[in-house]
Amino acid sequence: MTGTLTQFQDAFVNALFGDTTNDERVARLIDQTGFTVYRNTVFKGSVDALQANFPAVKRLVGEQWFRTAAAAYVRTSPPADARLVYYGADFPAFLAVLETARELPYLADVARLDRLWVEAHVAPEDALADAATVAALSAEQLERAVLRPHAAARWIWFESMPAYTIWRANRDESEVPEDLVWQAEGALVTRPHGEVIWRPLSAAGCVFLDACAEGQPFESAAQRAFERDADVDLGAILGDLLLAGAFADVMQSPGIADR
Repeated sequence: MTGTLTQFQDAFVNALFGDTTNDERVARLIDQTGFTVYRNTVFKGSVDALQANFPAVKRLVGEQWFRTAAAAYVRTSPPADARLVYYGADFPAFLAVLETARELPYLADVARLDRLWVEAHVAPEDALADAATVAALSAEQLERAVLRPHAAARWIWFESMPAYTIWRANRDESEVPEDLVWQAEGALVTRPHGEVIWRPLSAAGCVFLDACAEGQPFESAAQRAFERDADVDLGAILGDLLLAGAFADVMQSPGIADR
């Protein structure tokens, strides 16, 4: 019975998004006028959800272009979760290969930042590391400290374009600077006190957080940062990350990692 119900549900959902079906029960439903109304409602709701989840993308391209692209995405990747705030995890990848977006090489990266905002927004509650506690550590204690990133912290580095500046302007509903320099940029998105915030982040800061996310002690994470940028001011990066609420807690590793 469970298998039969699951098969019916899968066939019904597939039919909603235009797939053909061999399930006679679903086929009978498709022939009813009400099914078309229901299909259109579900389809529109999915497009509406994408528009809500990717506001910077929508502002960049305009509502008509966005909804056309979103409709194409919905046909190939219908929602798998009734909580539509989670919908669109691979929408950035979809935009990256969309033919009509070819002249907008930054669009997929802007979408990735919109997605990180959603992930930060829906992340579980977490503790916040105390900057004073970190500052009070001795040099040896700091070397061994493992800084665990906050559950809502997200970061990304864009190697070839100023995607963060473009995204931030459109997220804030302002204009992209006319003197925009086409250069690499990084971003940090966090939610330290119930509200999602964002700020620029250097390449060294990104690799530092990568190492922390792997559970590496501060000494190893710092080494990664220096390998990325020998002139990095690690103290400034650590201070900025703590201020932004990027860490949840500070633990002590059993020993200093091998260099």
